[in-house]
Amino acid sequence: MPIVLSRIDQRLIHGITVNDWNAVLSPKRFMVIDNLISSDEVVKSSMRMSKPAGTGMSIISTETAITNFKAGKYDAQAVFVIVKEPATLLALVDAGISVPAVNIGVIFNEDGRVPVTSRVALNEAEATDLRSLQDHGLDVTFQYRPNDDKVSLDSALKGKF
Repeated sequence: MPIVLSRIDQRLIHGITVNDWNAVLSPKRFMVIDNLISSDEVVKSSMRMSKPAGTGMSIISTETAITNFKAGKYDAQAVFVIVKEPATLLALVDAGISVPAVNIGVIFNEDGRVPVTSRVALNEAEATDLRSLQDHGLDVTFQYRPNDDKVSLDSALKGKF
């Protein structure tokens, strides 16, 4: 299975993902899946500069990711998928892409979102998408750094949604 972990983190590529998670997962490729950023060459260039030596980085749209995974383009690689929102991962799973687990790192408390952990706030649609991912049999947890305790989706959402 090419995907070693999928992470939802609105900051996408930053020190925690390229240092802490890289050390634990040892991916051969970091894959940012985002429809807006995939068409912004300036942002893509700056993100690529921060990738660890010896790894690849793809910054692609959801459609391209689905097409490439289905074509087996990454079958020989360990891929760490990073997205901004749960809907992107749900689109992958609904398209038949195998995702082993969902890790949620940071979703900003803005636009009317409700805090569910110290670093994650969700709106109703995001909570619904996360539940759908869980209903697909995926382990959905909140964990900022690999050595932090995991918080289950049910615990984080209890009494909030």
